[in-house]
Amino acid sequence: MDHSPSATSPKFLKLERENKDFIAYNRFDKKTKNLPEVLFLGGFKSDMLGTKATFLESICEIRNQTYTRFDYFGHGSSSGNFTEGTIGLWLSDTLAMIDEVTKGQLVLVGSSMGGWLMTLAALARPTRIKALLGIAAAPDFTEELIWATLTESQRKDFVRQGIIQTPSQYENQGFPITLQLIEEGRSHLVLPKPIDIHCPAHFIHGAADQDVPWMLSRRLARRIKSPNVTLTLVKNGDHRLNTPLALGRLESLLNEVSL
Repeated sequence: MDHSPSATSPKFLKLERENKDFIAYNRFDKKTKNLPEVLFLGGFKSDMLGTKATFLESICEIRNQTYTRFDYFGHGSSSGNFTEGTIGLWLSDTLAMIDEVTKGQLVLVGSSMGGWLMTLAALARPTRIKALLGIAAAPDFTEELIWATLTESQRKDFVRQGIIQTPSQYENQGFPITLQLIEEGRSHLVLPKPIDIHCPAHFIHGAADQDVPWMLSRRLARRIKSPNVTLTLVKNGDHRLNTPLALGRLESLLNEVSL
């Protein structure tokens, strides 16, 4: 659900996965280790070439801070068919990046769906995570923003067909949503109960976001047990949050949590 435009694909590294699949990624590896590494988690049907992903890389290069961005299975330059992806599979990609590519303490920056995945990753690897930064976070979006909005008739059609197209202001054809994505996503929901995360967690959301209501970020912030949690609302901000104001706030938060 992060729909920033992409440029021509650059060269990328490959993290080999099972069944000949691979994760495409880019890594700015600064040998000085005085700052935590930053790992960017993109949005649904997004890629690592978006505005926020490349903006953060430029900031980290200036700061001499190691930075990694990657594409999930079926996204961008990674292998796989997008419609075969699930939250669990994309989480496994994220954990593979944490375990096999990054080192030491991490700041996870999650955009849209990436905000959900960073939460799940922090629960799975608590000793590795120094802080979380969420940008228009979309926790539990498969249930909250897709299934819950369907009528009973639409749900029956969905179950029968196994796939639907959701409308999008960013793509003419909308996005294919599989029943498998919805059903598998239910085993990863984070909003129904308190979230056992104790590191700093900071969220930025556009008050005018028409794709993911800012209240989802508020609910996520309230569920996280850490006392060090903030939510910044950007007036007139849309889902992309790629304005100078929003990016400036993101840079400030990254500076703060990296100390």
